[in-house]
Order: sequence, then structure tokens, then C-alpha cells
Amino acid sequence: MPEADPSSESSSVRPKRLWTSLRRILQLGWPYRFRLAAAVLLTVLGAAVALVVPLGLRELVDAVFQEENRALLDTLTLALIALFLARSAAAFGGKYLLGWTGERVVADLRKKVYRHLHRQSLRFFEDHRTGDLTSRLTNDVGSVRSAVKDALPNLLTQSLSLVGSVALMVVLNWRLSLIIFLIVPAVTGFAVYFGRKIRALARDIQDRLADTTAVAEEALASIRVVKAFARSDYEVDRYNEAVEDLFGTARYRVLVSALFESTVGLLFFAALVAIFWYGGIEVLAGRLTEGDLVAFVFYAFNIARSVGSMSQLYSTFNSAAGATERLFDLLDTAPDLRDAPDATALPLIEGHVRLEHVTFAYDEGHPVLHDISLEVAPGETVAFVGPSGAGKSTLMSLIPRFYAPQSGRVLVDGHDLAGVTRRSLRDQIASVSQEVQLFNTTIGDNIRYGRLDAPDAAVEAAARAANAHDFIADLRDGYDTAVGERGVKLSGGQRQRVAIARALLRDARLLLLDEATSSLDSASEALVQEALERLMEGRTTFIIAHRLSTVQTADRLFVLDEGRIVQRGTHAELMQEEGLYRRLASYQFRAPSAVES
Repeated sequence: MPEADPSSESSSVRPKRLWTSLRRILQLGWPYRFRLAAAVLLTVLGAAVALVVPLGLRELVDAVFQEENRALLDTLTLALIALFLARSAAAFGGKYLLGWTGERVVADLRKKVYRHLHRQSLRFFEDHRTGDLTSRLTNDVGSVRSAVKDALPNLLTQSLSLVGSVALMVVLNWRLSLIIFLIVPAVTGFAVYFGRKIRALARDIQDRLADTTAVAEEALASIRVVKAFARSDYEVDRYNEAVEDLFGTARYRVLVSALFESTVGLLFFAALVAIFWYGGIEVLAGRLTEGDLVAFVFYAFNIARSVGSMSQLYSTFNSAAGATERLFDLLDTAPDLRDAPDATALPLIEGHVRLEHVTFAYDEGHPVLHDISLEVAPGETVAFVGPSGAGKSTLMSLIPRFYAPQSGRVLVDGHDLAGVTRRSLRDQIASVSQEVQLFNTTIGDNIRYGRLDAPDAAVEAAARAANAHDFIADLRDGYDTAVGERGVKLSGGQRQRVAIARALLRDARLLLLDEATSSLDSASEALVQEALERLMEGRTTFIIAHRLSTVQTADRLFVLDEGRIVQRGTHAELMQEEGLYRRLASYQFRAPSAVES
């Protein structure tokens, strides 16, 4: 059996898949079904009027000219104008309601996808590129938007128009259709006027879309900080606010687009009425036939417009179907780490941490931690040391439950973390990492990320304790100074002290430090180290250390190698033992006595 051509599969979504995608898109509009039903009713009404009018015109025109009644002709002309106004009003209402529903569905979809992303674990983000996730929020949702707001309404209108016009033209004289093609492009120039407005609004929407994407991408790129400070709900609210701003602008574009298309239709039909009126005079003079000409003008225009529009619909739906599959694949991806159904909130803790025979693997059958057991008393400072790849960061990540062990238990104050909610745990943990992640907002807002309701006095107190207040006060805007994306406007030492102030403001009992003083000059390191000592006072502190000079004063050191704890004790005790720690120390300190012994 020959293999399917993959190129044909990618270039055109099969009808079954296309319908499945369209059905899932339509399901998103169910909450707005009454508004959608009204939109469809108005659209069908407008299309039906457009199909019936030519036949009525044919009969009425023939009757008028048979009687040669100019007064009746003028009266019917005014009546037709009123009828076309009613048709344009119905078309406007239908397009606006369909467009509103489409934009509302897309806004809901964006928020749904973004909230779902924040429910995923860190492993999910390690397996997916941030740019790809952002693309799903922007490009893929944009393709769905085109289908819901533009393609579906056009499919409904153009299908009715095309089928009805072709059927009715078969009944009429086909020879008159040759004349119609001279009229079709008559009103195309009017598009320039509204086209400029729509393009300007489109640019505005793209700008707001860029802002929305920036909020999402920034939070997703800093997902470890967001998760560590349990700020998913806060980030979702920020994103929702940006989406609602985008929706407001998009709604206005829908209004302008609906008015534009309805006005174009009105002017085109008004032009046809004028042609009919002038042609009527010509008929009275015996130079033209009557109603058939008018009927064919309308039907030929409907056919030309419908064929031109529907030729683009299939590709639009294919793009939307592919985007929908990507989006729903994402929404159908269940988080690999969830709170247990009976999980309870972790009460206020003292900071007693215990790991019991913990084994963890990122990939099944390849554990990176083997049978880890340790116990840390409240207020104790411990450090994880060892060569790169020994499992230090993985071990630290088990404490805030970024990952769950395959076997063994992690307990805080006697509570198994598998039975408590992750948010209640992370609300009582603060962290400072080597790679400081700041948000593109003010210094004050970055510090306040540790406690969103903190007053200005508390923010300043945290900054003073972190040795950050002096450099902040020297800035032109002080705490209102924007730090730039990822804090690029601040030096490494300044960023680190802002992060320490954020952790101080959180006032958590558990503190996680990941080589917080590396890559700093001596002056900055001294200020950061002094701030860290204040931060660690009275807290249970876990430190990942690559430079052993930073952890000599820790209460205990745990030496890891290939996912196992191979040594434990104080710096002095470990320096007296033969083993990995003393070898690492001899390389870093280059102490002759250590090497010789």
C-alpha cells in the first residue's frame, strides 16, 4: 500500500479534520448562542432580501413600463431605496453581531489558553519553547480569529448568495449575463476611504497584540519566579487586562468594518437603482428591454462577489483548522503535576524539612537522585555542593514541589508535600537565584512582587535591609525607575539586591539560594553577601554553592555526586576527611596543606 504524501497532508486539511476543527471553534461560541442566533437570523434575512429583490424588480419594472407611468416609477424607486436601506441595516446588524461574537470568543480563548499554561509544571516549560507557546497565543489564535470573525460569516452569506443566484439565473435568459460584467467593478474605488481607517485600526490592534504578547512572554520566560512566588493568578489577571484592552480596540474595528461593508453594499445597490432608473427611461424610449436587465445585474454581481470570496475561504479554514489543532492539543495537555484531590492548605510553618529515601528521574528509568535522605531543623542553614550535574538544583526544586519524586517523601513540619496545595507551600518560600529575573516595570513593583499588598514603607524597609535603598535613591525616579526587560538597566549587583529585597519582603520561613553571589565584583559581592546574611537570619535556608568560599559558615554541607549524598558535615569536618569535598576545596582554595594531606 503506497504511503500518503505528507506534503498533501500539510497543504490541505482533510474534510473530516476540517469539520472537527470547525466544530470545536463553533463550540467556543456556545455561551453567546443567543447573540449568535440573532446575527445568523439577520444575515439570512439580508441575504434572502438580496435574492428576492431582483425578481420583484423584474415584475415591477415590466409593469411600470407597460403602463408607461413615470410617477409610479419614481414611487417604486423610493420604495426600493427604503428596501435596500432595510437590507443594509440587517447586513450591518448581522456582521456586527457575528464580529462581536468572534472577537469575544477569541478573547475567551486567549485567556483560557494562558490560564492553562500557568497550570502546567516546570517540566512542561522545559519541554516547550517559550516562542512556540507565545506563537500559539498570538499567531494561532489570530488564525482562529480570522475563521470565526470573517470566514464563517462570509461562508454563510456567500453560500446563500451563490446558490440562490445561480439557480435563479438558470431560469432567466443567460444571454443577458454578458452585459453584467461591465457593471461589477463600478464601486471598487469607494474602498479607499474606509480602507485607510481599517488599516490604521489594524496597526493599533497589532500594537496592542504586541503588548499582550510581551506580558505573556515575560511571565512565561520568568516562570520559575512566578511559580516560586505563587503569582500565577496575578500574571493571569495582568494578561486578562491586556486582552480586554485588545478586545476593546478590536471591537471598534469590527464596528468600522461592518459599517464599511454595509455602506459599500448600500452604495452599490444605490448605483444599481440609479442605473435602473436611467435604464427605465431608456426602455420607455424603446432602446432597452426592461426587468430582465435589472435582475441580471443583481444576480451577476452576487455570483461574481460570491465566487471571489469563497475561493479564499477554504485556505482560511485550513489555516484556522491547523491553528485550532495546535491550540486544542495544548488545552488537552493535562498538567503532569497537580494538587491531590484531597490536598489541604499548609499551615504556617516553622521550617523543619525532611526528605525520606527520595528518588527522582526526569525520564523514566534514568534517575538523577538516588535514595536521598536528610533532615534540616528550623532556622538551620545548609548547602548543597558538588560538581556540575550532581543533582543539586534538582534536589532544591523538590522543596517547592516544582517536581514530585518517583519514590520517597518530602515533608515540611511533618506535612507530606504530596498532600498539601502547592500555592500554600510556595506562599511560605522565598528564593534568590544566580540568574536574577526582574520584570519590565519599576524597581518598586519588582520588590513588591514578593508581597503584592505591601505598603511603600515596607518596600523601602526591605530595600534598606538588602543594601539597595542607597542606589535606588540616587536614581532620578527612585523606586519608580523602570528596570527594562529582565532588569537590563541595572547592574548585576543591583539586580541581585533588588531580588534579595523581594525575598525579604516576602518574609518566608523557607529560603532557597542558588549561588546568589556569583559573577559579581568584589564590592558588589560584599554588599550582596551582607544583605543575604540579614535575609537568612531566623530562616531555614538551602544554598546551592559552586564557590565553596560562600558556604564555609553554613551549619551543614551536603556533598552530592551523581545524584547521591556522598558526604555531610560542617566545612571543618569535611576538610578533615578524605573525599570529594576536600578535593573540590583544594582546587578552589589551592591550599597546600589540603593538597598535601
